[in-house]
Amino acid sequence: MDTSYLFGILQELLFLFIVFGFFLGYAIFRGRQAIINVITGLYLALLISLEFPYYDIFLSQATTAHSQSIGKLLLFAVFTLLATILVTRIMPDEFREKKFESLFKKVLLATAGTVLIMVFSFHVLPVTEFLTPGTPIQSLFAPAQYFFWWLLVPFIVLYLD
Repeated sequence: MDTSYLFGILQELLFLFIVFGFFLGYAIFRGRQAIINVITGLYLALLISLEFPYYDIFLSQATTAHSQSIGKLLLFAVFTLLATILVTRIMPDEFREKKFESLFKKVLLATAGTVLIMVFSFHVLPVTEFLTPGTPIQSLFAPAQYFFWWLLVPFIVLYLD
């Protein structure tokens, strides 16, 4: 076990904790319905980004693989933002609760959002351009045969919530 391997694990754990912290903070301050809207928006953004035919036009100025990855991530963020805004407009705002009320459900929803981001990162988004391959977190989320099952987990959490 060398230092680059440990650095890769720490980098992925930091990424995982930052994503989870973002989702948990968002759920606490905005409420459960807001995090449900974001998770639904992530599913819609996945559908749009998988079939988006104009990546070459938007990324024509990107000359390196690193800049193309950043461009794809930014486009996915735009798709997610627009889809979340749409879902927010459509969905009712039914959960009127205090910030730390139903904290377990908020943690569960934050975990579901984190799972979605991690799965997207290793299968759809070019985040692996920035991470070291071969770490335990990648072996958990990256195998292609697990992609469907990892996509199903947040959906089940939404159903049970």
